[in-house]
Amino acid sequence: MLDPRLLRAFVAIADAGSFTAAADRLHMTQSTMSQQIARLEEAIGRELVDRAARPVRLTVTGERLLGHARRILSLQNEALTLMAETSGTTSVRIGMPDDIATPEMAVAFAAFTKRHKEARLDVTTGLRADLTRRYRSGELDIVVLKEDKPSPDSWASHEEPIAWFTAQDAAGTLPDPVPLVTFPPGGLYRDAMFERLERERRRWYVAFTSASLRNVLMAVEAGLGLSLLPVDAARGWRIKPVADFTAEPPVVASLYSWERGGIVGELANEVLDILKRHFARDRI
Repeated sequence: MLDPRLLRAFVAIADAGSFTAAADRLHMTQSTMSQQIARLEEAIGRELVDRAARPVRLTVTGERLLGHARRILSLQNEALTLMAETSGTTSVRIGMPDDIATPEMAVAFAAFTKRHKEARLDVTTGLRADLTRRYRSGELDIVVLKEDKPSPDSWASHEEPIAWFTAQDAAGTLPDPVPLVTFPPGGLYRDAMFERLERERRRWYVAFTSASLRNVLMAVEAGLGLSLLPVDAARGWRIKPVADFTAEPPVVASLYSWERGGIVGELANEVLDILKRHFARDRI
């Protein structure tokens, strides 16, 4: 291994043409400079500098080493600069349902990372069961959960209206059995759908399953079946409420965060503000 300090002295001599000028450039004595070059020559096993020449010249071996020495020092400086850079070194792990990861949320995340260069946001979208498990096990710092009722450690909860939807051009009467478009097991709406149909003694079957809210909406729009969905998420799609079903009780969207202060707490408060505005619009 070649000591970068010795290589730096060697390059300084090659650039300055003398031991004295190189020593001044590196703020060391001439004797120290001579010792460092001698140590480097010992490590290489050959002379690198023709000391008798005026100005000092590199030997053939020294000329061969010079380019490599510059690259080694450049890589070392690059590595030191990289290690000193703190951007993206602090992970903030966030979990939320698909429909909560809105463009407004993305804009807030972007503004947050501009203020806090050290922050790296790791955002996971998914179903309630998985998000709950990951938050409770400490894998997520902040989470938004769709649930029947909030836990005591919830920061805040907002009611979200839900309703049954079918394709815009679907027939007025429900088919028998009823085809369902659902989320996979662990999704809040899935169990509620099954319970409602069982309670009303309707025959049913699962016709389509996806973990993606967008895919579920596309399937309903295409006529694959009925689904229980957030009213806000259904806007803009060619789907309509199912007349046969009365209103469902709302679910709640709850915010949880392990920290009240620091950058995690700051971001959790920003997410909470967005949720307030989001659900305020739902009531208009």
